[in-house]
Amino acid sequence: MGKDKNPRRVADNEAMAKTRMLRTSPQKLNLVAGLIRGKKVERALNDLTFSKKRIALDVKKCLQSAIANAENNHGLDVDELVVAEAFVGKNLVMKRGRPRARGRYGRIMKPFSELTIKVRQVEEA
Repeated sequence: MGKDKNPRRVADNEAMAKTRMLRTSPQKLNLVAGLIRGKKVERALNDLTFSKKRIALDVKKCLQSAIANAENNHGLDVDELVVAEAFVGKNLVMKRGRPRARGRYGRIMKPFSELTIKVRQVEEA
């Protein structure tokens, strides 16, 4: 007499991972997410490992989580996974300030972002 099971938010050959509250601007995070879109998972992990961007480590963690979800929760083959989507969203912005000359106030915005990565199993031809 309980509630029905929630339907899956992704297709049967997909898995997803989401990371919230990443301490960087969405614009900077989107540059790193653009590096991995459409690539095979192994290649994307290598690109993130050797990237000079600070946030690449957090993107790599999210990608590894998506891979683990695909393998453990949905029974997909890791060797055939491709990064189908990697998109970025805005999160909260901490407003800070600094006193400036002549009694003025300089705003300092400290933005947060969120990242969603979907991996899809694609059979090689």
